[in-house]
Amino acid sequence: IGRRSKPKPGSLSEAGKLFLKHTTLHGLRHIFLSGSYPRRVAWLLAFLAALTLLFTWSSNRVRYLLSSPVYTKAHLVYAKRLVFPAVTICNQNLLLPRRMKKTDIFSAGRWLGLLGRNWQVSPAAREALTPLRGTDEPPWSPLSRILDFNHFLPPPRESQPSMRQLLDRLGHQLEEMLLYCRYQGELCGPRNFSTIFTRYGKCYTFNSGKDGRPLLVTMKGGTGNGLELMLDIQQDEYLPVWGETDETSFEAGLKVQIHTQDEPPFIDQLGFGVAPGFQTFVSCQEQRLTYLPPPWGDCKATPMDSDFFSSYSITACRIDCETRYLVENCNCRMVHMPGDAPYCTPEQYKECADPALDFLVERDNDYCVCETPCNLTRYGKELSFVKIPSKASAKYLAKKFNKTEQYIADNILVLDIYFEALNYETIEQKKAYELAGLLGDIGGQMGLFIGASILTVLELFDYLYEVIKYRLCQCTKKKHKGRSSNNNDRGAVLSLDDVKRHAPCENQRTTTYPGNMLPHHPGQGNFEDFTC
Repeated sequence: IGRRSKPKPGSLSEAGKLFLKHTTLHGLRHIFLSGSYPRRVAWLLAFLAALTLLFTWSSNRVRYLLSSPVYTKAHLVYAKRLVFPAVTICNQNLLLPRRMKKTDIFSAGRWLGLLGRNWQVSPAAREALTPLRGTDEPPWSPLSRILDFNHFLPPPRESQPSMRQLLDRLGHQLEEMLLYCRYQGELCGPRNFSTIFTRYGKCYTFNSGKDGRPLLVTMKGGTGNGLELMLDIQQDEYLPVWGETDETSFEAGLKVQIHTQDEPPFIDQLGFGVAPGFQTFVSCQEQRLTYLPPPWGDCKATPMDSDFFSSYSITACRIDCETRYLVENCNCRMVHMPGDAPYCTPEQYKECADPALDFLVERDNDYCVCETPCNLTRYGKELSFVKIPSKASAKYLAKKFNKTEQYIADNILVLDIYFEALNYETIEQKKAYELAGLLGDIGGQMGLFIGASILTVLELFDYLYEVIKYRLCQCTKKKHKGRSSNNNDRGAVLSLDDVKRHAPCENQRTTTYPGNMLPHHPGQGNFEDFTC
């Protein structure tokens, strides 16, 4: 009495002791197996402290993984050849007055702020168009001579020119502006440019890749191995400013944008200015950017859902959104917008299109939300300038182009665009922490704090399997024992008198059994032991 009974083989207690004796989980055997009580308590505290540190650091790593951290990797790649970008140029002036006719003034006069109500010339416009005494006749004097609409019979509305026709005919023509063009030392001309319309009116794109033209490539870097243009901005023929409208320009020069062939120009917001009287050197480097989609980043990985553009870009998204907004609110589109909706008339420009687009650009930022594409190509630029013409070359250039030296200084510019070197930069956004890193960190902390590994986890699962199996077997045995006891209650019962009338085995046998043949109990005979 007082002794602990030994566990039966295959019992739960025996399986638990076997697990604690052979487990690779550090510290458990010292807590549950033999040893002094203070020693086991010390091991228990140490194990709990290690377990707490393990869960603390592991939860920290899990939170870090859920925060979706990223890092940026930049790499410079050398190439044998690079596709030259598309270059779009626009004159800051929208229309040339000398090309205007009376019907053009009648159609677009109110849009330009030239005419007021009843088709009368506004006082500010009349003052601006009147030459000062003692000065030469300005280039827009022919415009002032056609502003008299007395006895003028306006053409029918359906025969009036559309805005696209007006801007195409009245805008600056490349054949007049382009004085010199050379690409990689070879002559080029207007045939190498494509016409495109923007908010600046009629513009021109070099190396657009449209109309079946092959894309130009460059195999050298540095100045002289790109595009060199000499242009006459025709500043003396700019439309005079008599008020402030959306089409008013106070600047003289060109607006230039360098972009990929898949990306439409958005030159009024993304272009840079080039001034007359200077040679502008633009050193470019191609940059290929890769962003991550959510939850690591905010880029757009899905194709563009547009009827106008096949490939997604921020500018394509903006133009698509602005087009849909104007068609919904004004039932027309501007000349630079794609689609098959009718072009806005000059009246619609003034009354609806210009105010709506200004509101959309400046105020309603929630309507056109354009995400960054996951793959983007852009061109980094470095600009430098030198004065042109020099005092030594002014006389020569004036004679060459049949202009005055002052005209050359006020109107001529040179634009030189080239790759800095024959390489491109890749800038990639990468995942800073993934599931493999989490498993590695947790595995290392398990080994540090409790000496565990993946195999230790398998040991725990194996022990749980044994516990569950034991419990299931116990339940099955209890049910089977219940059914057996019910069957015995309904069976035959042997009375004590029947047992007494039965002769002992010794009297019926001629020989006796050896003493060790039957199980023997010290307090009973062989027969009683056998019957039990």
